[in-house]
Amino acid sequence: MPYKPKKPCAYPGCPRLTDGRYCEEHAKVMAARYERYGRDRDSKKMYGAAWQAVRRQYVELHPFCEECYKRGILTPVEHVHHIVPLREGGTNSFENLMSLCHSCHSSLHARRGDSFRSLRRRGEGASKSP
Repeated sequence: MPYKPKKPCAYPGCPRLTDGRYCEEHAKVMAARYERYGRDRDSKKMYGAAWQAVRRQYVELHPFCEECYKRGILTPVEHVHHIVPLREGGTNSFENLMSLCHSCHSSLHARRGDSFRSLRRRGEGASKSP
């Protein structure tokens, strides 16, 4: 099956063609911008160095998406998902985590109804400017 044609990077003035929204260079820039300005302050506290260590250990034990694995598909893990979100009283224990690919992670959040836009409307997304 043929690939979709590449499109220009969405970063202003960048002429590079890419499969995603941004080229590799600008994807890093935009991720850093989101971490600095878009993500709420509470989540920065919840996802610090301790979380990174737990995540790394969990990925070593569960290197494939658990939802895809149930269907017999081996997809590398991209997200470690909290079954009960931290903001709802969940923990970083392995019993509350699951490895997911990007597609399954997005689907799971869509089913829950907690997309980024809906969180913003409820005031739980990125912090508001004073």
